[in-house]
Amino acid sequence: MASGGRLCSMLLALLAVLAARPAAVAGASAHLHFYMHDVLTGPAPTAVQVLDGPRGHFGDTIVIDDALTATSSAASAGVGRAQGRYVWASKGNPELLVTMEVLLTSGPYAGSSVTVVGRDDIGAAVRELSVVGGTGQFRMATGYVLWKTVRLDHPNAVLELDVFVNP
Repeated sequence: MASGGRLCSMLLALLAVLAARPAAVAGASAHLHFYMHDVLTGPAPTAVQVLDGPRGHFGDTIVIDDALTATSSAASAGVGRAQGRYVWASKGNPELLVTMEVLLTSGPYAGSSVTVVGRDDIGAAVRELSVVGGTGQFRMATGYVLWKTVRLDHPNAVLELDVFVNP
């Protein structure tokens, strides 16, 4: 009976430890899916070039406040904003350095954000960027973003983003 009592005590202690763990540590991850509308032309641009590189595009710097929507249509439901910048960081191929905050304004994560940083080789079909932090429900998050160009009307573009976040 003594060994049965010890086993019961150990199980109760294990249950108490597991119950005390915060939900974020329990491993709940999120997959977010939306579209980013990068508009540099027209009456209401969401991206503006603030610096011209000295030769070609190398060094061009664009600041963004792009709409995030549920579908690829600009008229679909808004889910947030992508705010930050991208810089043409290659002297040869069209490759960008992206730093942006994905601010969520609707859905279960409204009020939270995800910080994204990475290299965007715009010639590749699918690009991968890093999730390096966040706020709200995504505080100190890690993960990655897979994005691809859905529509390109140079210089405007619609990108599809799949964000995999580990809070």
